[in-house]
Amino acid sequence: MAAELTLHDVSLHFGGIKVLQEVGFTVEPGQIFGLVGPNGAGKTSLFNCISGHYRPSSGSIRIDDVEVTAKPAWRMSRLGLARTFQHAALQLDKTVLENVMLGAHPRLRGGPVEWSLRLPFTRNDERTLRAEALDLLERLDLGWAAHRTPDELSHGLHKGIELSRALLLRPRLLMLDEPAAGLPHSEVDRLIELIRGVRDDFDVTIVVVEHHMGLIAALTERVVVLDHGRKLMEGTAAEAQSDPRVIEAYIGKDAADDAA
Repeated sequence: MAAELTLHDVSLHFGGIKVLQEVGFTVEPGQIFGLVGPNGAGKTSLFNCISGHYRPSSGSIRIDDVEVTAKPAWRMSRLGLARTFQHAALQLDKTVLENVMLGAHPRLRGGPVEWSLRLPFTRNDERTLRAEALDLLERLDLGWAAHRTPDELSHGLHKGIELSRALLLRPRLLMLDEPAAGLPHSEVDRLIELIRGVRDDFDVTIVVVEHHMGLIAALTERVVVLDHGRKLMEGTAAEAQSDPRVIEAYIGKDAADDAA
């Protein structure tokens, strides 16, 4: 079941540097939600706070009714959160199938000792996950590449591999960090269809950080715009694109005045 994500007054400070200041919003279950803003706005830092890679200095982050603000990243995956990264971290000496299965450790019973001993329940879990990984690759039109290595494939297909790996965790909340980065324009429409299909087929809430405003406008139902670590506005992508504050944040006050 798709999760609800709620942030309340989330702040992040590194020494005297205020990276995020009292950011709050709610993402409804099953929504595709955009997080946008100019470079240095704090988008990735906020993503890292939500996913457990950073611990906020103050504020609250909840998945459904569970407070997750202080939980580490490995615990977040067990609570139904999965994320991708702007640069896919793939092991080029392993097959696509093996790369997808690398993301499934939180679903394996036992720990490193049991895994190394290859106990019967460990082998059963691996067989189940292998079948699920193959099915995911087929559903994302990557089944043909399962036994190839990533260095044989395009950058766009690397994105699909990482998405498959995230989905193998069976997330209720999926966070996509710049999924269109490095993709040619011809592949963006396909990516939009893919993300919509993932939301519908897997009953998952999706939060997207993206610079590609065409993708954000076509894909998301609501967006939050950040600027210098603060929430600048919240609304639809169309409202954000026409908001004078957002235009100023992206192109600067002087240019915004000239455009007006």
